[in-house]
Amino acid sequence: MSRISVRGLAVASATAVTTVGAVVGVASGADQGSGTADQPVEAAGTTTLLADIPAGQQVQQASLTEQVQAQSDAADASARQSAEQAARVQAAKDAASKKKADDAAAAKAAKIKAESGKGDSSATFSVQASYTTAQVQAMAQQIVGSGQYMCFSNIVTHESGWDYTAQNASSGAYGLVQALPGSKMASAGADWRSNPATQIKWGLNYMNSRYGSPCDAWQFWQVNHYY
Repeated sequence: MSRISVRGLAVASATAVTTVGAVVGVASGADQGSGTADQPVEAAGTTTLLADIPAGQQVQQASLTEQVQAQSDAADASARQSAEQAARVQAAKDAASKKKADDAAAAKAAKIKAESGKGDSSATFSVQASYTTAQVQAMAQQIVGSGQYMCFSNIVTHESGWDYTAQNASSGAYGLVQALPGSKMASAGADWRSNPATQIKWGLNYMNSRYGSPCDAWQFWQVNHYY
Protein backbone atom coordinates (compact mmCIF):
# COMPACT_ATOMS: atom_id res chain seq x y z
CA MET A 1 0.00 0.00 0.00
CA SER A 2 1.31 3.48 -0.97
CA ARG A 3 2.26 6.09 1.66
CA ILE A 4 0.84 9.61 1.20
CA SER A 5 2.72 12.60 2.53
CA VAL A 6 0.70 15.82 2.72
CA ARG A 7 2.71 18.94 3.44
CA GLY A 8 1.01 21.99 4.94
CA LEU A 9 -2.14 20.18 6.03
CA ALA A 10 -3.25 21.72 9.44
CA VAL A 11 -6.32 22.76 11.31
CA ALA A 12 -5.63 26.13 13.03
CA SER A 13 -9.13 27.12 14.01
CA ALA A 14 -12.82 26.80 13.28
CA THR A 15 -12.34 29.31 10.48
CA ALA A 16 -9.55 27.26 8.73
CA VAL A 17 -10.59 25.58 5.49
CA THR A 18 -8.95 22.35 4.38
CA THR A 19 -9.30 20.98 0.91
CA VAL A 20 -8.75 17.21 0.84
CA GLY A 21 -10.47 16.13 -2.34
CA ALA A 22 -7.39 16.54 -4.48
CA VAL A 23 -5.30 14.58 -2.00
CA VAL A 24 -7.66 11.63 -2.24
CA GLY A 25 -7.51 11.75 -6.01
CA VAL A 26 -3.74 11.80 -6.18
CA ALA A 27 -3.48 8.95 -3.72
CA SER A 28 -5.81 6.84 -5.83
CA GLY A 29 -3.82 7.51 -8.97
CA ALA A 30 -0.62 6.54 -7.23
CA ASP A 31 -2.01 3.12 -6.34
CA GLN A 32 -3.05 2.42 -9.93
CA GLY A 33 -0.15 3.88 -11.94
CA SER A 34 3.43 4.63 -11.13
CA GLY A 35 5.64 1.90 -9.95
CA THR A 36 7.43 4.13 -7.56
CA ALA A 37 4.88 3.58 -4.79
CA ASP A 38 7.28 4.55 -2.07
CA GLN A 39 7.89 8.05 -3.45
CA PRO A 40 6.05 10.75 -1.45
CA VAL A 41 3.27 12.49 -3.29
CA GLU A 42 2.63 16.19 -2.71
CA ALA A 43 -1.02 16.95 -2.12
CA ALA A 44 -2.75 19.16 -4.63
CA GLY A 45 -5.07 21.85 -3.43
CA THR A 46 -4.76 24.54 -0.76
CA THR A 47 -5.01 24.77 3.05
CA THR A 48 -6.14 28.07 4.67
CA LEU A 49 -4.85 28.78 8.18
CA LEU A 50 -5.96 31.57 10.52
CA ALA A 51 -2.47 32.98 10.19
CA ASP A 52 -2.94 33.05 6.41
CA ILE A 53 -5.96 35.41 6.65
CA PRO A 54 -4.88 38.80 5.33
CA ALA A 55 -3.99 41.26 8.08
CA GLY A 56 -6.62 43.73 6.86
CA GLN A 57 -9.39 41.21 7.39
CA GLN A 58 -8.12 40.38 10.88
CA VAL A 59 -8.17 44.10 11.80
CA GLN A 60 -11.65 44.45 10.34
CA GLN A 61 -12.90 41.52 12.42
CA ALA A 62 -11.34 42.99 15.57
CA SER A 63 -12.90 46.36 14.77
CA LEU A 64 -16.35 44.78 14.44
CA THR A 65 -15.88 43.08 17.82
CA GLU A 66 -14.95 46.39 19.40
CA GLN A 67 -17.99 48.06 17.83
CA VAL A 68 -20.29 45.36 19.20
CA GLN A 69 -18.74 45.75 22.66
CA ALA A 70 -19.04 49.55 22.46
CA GLN A 71 -22.70 49.26 21.47
CA SER A 72 -23.30 46.87 24.36
CA ASP A 73 -21.60 49.25 26.81
CA ALA A 74 -23.62 52.18 25.45
CA ALA A 75 -26.84 50.19 25.86
CA ASP A 76 -25.91 49.33 29.46
CA ALA A 77 -25.11 52.98 30.22
CA SER A 78 -28.39 54.10 28.67
CA ALA A 79 -30.29 51.53 30.72
CA ARG A 80 -28.58 52.73 33.91
CA GLN A 81 -29.39 56.35 33.10
CA SER A 82 -33.01 55.46 32.43
CA ALA A 83 -33.23 53.56 35.71
CA GLU A 84 -31.64 56.43 37.64
CA GLN A 85 -33.97 58.97 36.03
CA ALA A 86 -36.99 56.80 36.82
CA ALA A 87 -35.80 56.50 40.41
CA ARG A 88 -35.42 60.28 40.71
CA VAL A 89 -38.87 60.88 39.26
CA GLN A 90 -40.39 58.33 41.63
CA ALA A 91 -38.55 59.85 44.59
CA ALA A 92 -39.89 63.30 43.68
CA LYS A 93 -43.41 61.91 43.42
CA ASP A 94 -43.05 60.17 46.79
CA ALA A 95 -41.73 63.36 48.39
CA ALA A 96 -44.61 65.40 46.93
CA SER A 97 -47.14 62.86 48.14
CA LYS A 98 -45.59 62.83 51.61
CA LYS A 99 -45.58 66.63 51.78
CA LYS A 100 -49.19 66.74 50.68
CA ALA A 101 -50.14 64.20 53.33
CA ASP A 102 -48.14 66.06 55.99
CA ASP A 103 -49.73 69.39 55.04
CA ALA A 104 -53.19 67.85 55.18
CA ALA A 105 -52.47 66.34 58.59
CA ALA A 106 -51.10 69.65 59.88
CA ALA A 107 -54.12 71.55 58.57
CA LYS A 108 -56.44 69.03 60.18
CA ALA A 109 -54.59 69.28 63.49
CA ALA A 110 -54.67 73.08 63.35
CA LYS A 111 -58.39 73.01 62.62
CA ILE A 112 -59.06 70.67 65.52
CA LYS A 113 -56.93 72.82 67.80
CA ALA A 114 -58.66 76.00 66.67
CA GLU A 115 -62.09 74.48 67.13
CA SER A 116 -61.19 73.08 70.53
CA GLY A 117 -59.88 76.49 71.60
CA LYS A 118 -62.71 78.44 70.08
CA GLY A 119 -64.39 80.93 72.36
CA ASP A 120 -68.01 81.93 72.85
CA SER A 121 -68.61 85.54 71.88
CA SER A 122 -72.25 85.22 72.94
CA ALA A 123 -71.43 84.22 76.51
CA THR A 124 -73.28 86.18 79.23
CA PHE A 125 -72.23 86.98 82.77
CA SER A 126 -74.00 88.32 85.81
CA VAL A 127 -73.66 92.08 86.24
CA GLN A 128 -71.62 93.18 89.22
CA ALA A 129 -70.68 96.52 90.73
CA SER A 130 -67.02 95.69 90.24
CA TYR A 131 -64.83 92.85 89.01
CA THR A 132 -61.48 91.48 90.11
CA THR A 133 -58.68 90.94 87.62
CA ALA A 134 -59.11 87.18 87.95
CA GLN A 135 -62.82 87.48 87.14
CA VAL A 136 -62.12 89.63 84.10
CA GLN A 137 -59.50 87.19 82.84
CA ALA A 138 -61.88 84.26 83.30
CA MET A 139 -64.44 86.14 81.19
CA ALA A 140 -61.83 86.70 78.49
CA GLN A 141 -60.85 83.01 78.44
CA GLN A 142 -64.45 81.99 77.90
CA ILE A 143 -65.21 84.65 75.28
CA VAL A 144 -61.94 84.52 73.36
CA GLY A 145 -61.16 80.83 73.76
CA SER A 146 -57.91 79.11 74.75
CA GLY A 147 -56.58 79.09 71.18
CA GLN A 148 -56.23 82.89 71.06
CA TYR A 149 -56.38 83.83 74.71
CA MET A 150 -52.65 84.29 75.34
CA CYS A 151 -52.30 86.70 72.42
CA PHE A 152 -55.38 88.63 73.56
CA SER A 153 -54.01 88.66 77.11
CA ASN A 154 -50.63 90.01 75.95
CA ILE A 155 -52.31 92.96 74.25
CA VAL A 156 -54.58 93.74 77.19
CA THR A 157 -51.67 93.49 79.62
CA HIS A 158 -49.69 96.06 77.65
CA GLU A 159 -52.66 98.33 76.93
CA SER A 160 -54.43 98.49 80.30
CA GLY A 161 -52.93 96.01 82.75
CA TRP A 162 -56.37 94.30 82.86
CA ASP A 163 -57.99 97.44 84.31
CA TYR A 164 -61.40 97.72 82.65
CA THR A 165 -61.71 101.32 83.85
CA ALA A 166 -58.29 102.44 82.58
CA GLN A 167 -58.34 105.72 80.66
CA ASN A 168 -55.52 107.44 78.78
CA ALA A 169 -55.39 111.02 79.98
CA SER A 170 -53.97 112.40 76.75
CA SER A 171 -55.82 110.44 74.08
CA GLY A 172 -58.99 109.43 75.88
CA ALA A 173 -58.55 105.72 75.00
CA TYR A 174 -60.61 103.64 77.43
CA GLY A 175 -61.00 100.18 78.89
CA LEU A 176 -59.21 96.86 78.68
CA VAL A 177 -58.34 97.19 74.99
CA GLN A 178 -57.99 101.00 75.05
CA ALA A 179 -60.61 101.71 72.41
CA LEU A 180 -60.18 105.18 70.91
CA PRO A 181 -62.53 106.73 71.50
CA GLY A 182 -64.03 104.53 74.19
CA SER A 183 -67.52 105.19 72.84
CA LYS A 184 -66.74 102.84 69.94
CA MET A 185 -67.45 99.97 72.31
CA ALA A 186 -71.10 101.01 72.48
CA SER A 187 -71.61 98.82 69.41
CA ALA A 188 -71.09 95.83 71.71
CA GLY A 189 -73.23 97.12 74.56
CA ALA A 190 -74.44 100.29 76.23
CA ASP A 191 -72.65 99.25 79.45
CA TRP A 192 -69.21 99.47 77.84
CA ARG A 193 -67.86 101.74 80.60
CA SER A 194 -68.56 99.33 83.47
CA ASN A 195 -68.88 95.86 81.98
CA PRO A 196 -65.59 94.12 81.12
CA ALA A 197 -67.41 91.42 79.13
CA THR A 198 -68.73 94.09 76.75
CA GLN A 199 -65.22 95.47 76.32
CA ILE A 200 -63.79 92.00 75.71
CA LYS A 201 -66.38 91.21 73.03
CA TRP A 202 -65.76 94.50 71.28
CA GLY A 203 -61.98 94.05 71.45
CA LEU A 204 -62.16 90.50 70.07
CA ASN A 205 -64.35 91.60 67.18
CA TYR A 206 -61.96 94.47 66.41
CA MET A 207 -58.90 92.20 66.36
CA ASN A 208 -60.63 89.61 64.18
CA SER A 209 -61.97 92.11 61.67
CA ARG A 210 -58.80 94.25 61.41
CA TYR A 211 -56.03 91.65 61.72
CA GLY A 212 -57.69 88.27 61.39
CA SER A 213 -57.24 87.10 64.97
CA PRO A 214 -55.86 88.23 68.33
CA CYS A 215 -52.58 86.46 67.58
CA ASP A 216 -52.22 88.34 64.29
CA ALA A 217 -53.01 91.55 66.17
CA TRP A 218 -50.35 90.66 68.75
CA GLN A 219 -47.73 90.10 66.03
CA PHE A 220 -48.51 93.56 64.66
CA TRP A 221 -48.34 95.05 68.16
CA GLN A 222 -44.88 93.60 68.80
CA VAL A 223 -43.52 95.41 65.75
CA ASN A 224 -45.41 98.70 66.09
CA HIS A 225 -46.34 98.84 69.79
CA TYR A 226 -49.93 99.63 68.92
CA TYR A 227 -52.70 97.84 67.09
